[in-house]
Amino acid sequence: MSVTEMFSYIQGFLSADQDVREDIRKVVQTLEQTAREILTVLQSVHQPSGFKEIPGKCAKARELFCTVRTQLSDLKTKFPVEQYYRFHEHWRFVLQRLAFLSAFVVYLETETLVVREEVAKILSIEVVREKGFHLDVEDYLAGVLIMASELSRLAVNSVTAGDYTRPLRISNFINELDSGFRLLNLKNDPLRKRYDGLKYDVKKIEEVVYDLSIRGLAKEAETAGDQQRQ
Repeated sequence: MSVTEMFSYIQGFLSADQDVREDIRKVVQTLEQTAREILTVLQSVHQPSGFKEIPGKCAKARELFCTVRTQLSDLKTKFPVEQYYRFHEHWRFVLQRLAFLSAFVVYLETETLVVREEVAKILSIEVVREKGFHLDVEDYLAGVLIMASELSRLAVNSVTAGDYTRPLRISNFINELDSGFRLLNLKNDPLRKRYDGLKYDVKKIEEVVYDLSIRGLAKEAETAGDQQRQ
């Protein structure tokens, strides 16, 4: 093979690679748009009247996840399955965002932490790498950490809306989450930086709970909660 033929071959390879990446980018753009729509729906829970509308907003978000599943199915067809990590950077951010939105919906519905398998089910993708397009564990963890920041904001807005029990429950949940992350030896720099942000979320929520305590609202909220359960 001559030098000219070699570089012609390389150019053909680069052109084909660029075509694949362009096809992927187009699908990812539609995913990003749907993710923004889901976030817009869920953001309304931060409004004073939003807490009463949580079930309806979660149902609407789950409807939009049907669109996400269709778009992800399309994305799977744009590249060879064994080359997932070669193109991973194209959809990593939006997949983390979708993991966050899935986790946030499940928390609003049940006030529990969604497991990675459940997120994968919501998105209709795999958990095991060998089975194809999957939810990488680090993308799942990044989504959970984004949710923690959203919950710190929800704790503040709960007080504004007159819901004094929710910040206490969020505080317990975030402290458990923080304890779980402390068990991990995080080597991924971006993930480590996100985890550092969790410390600020914990502190922010603790300040909210402390403010409720010194105003006597935390005790009143706990008493009211006990009476409702009886």
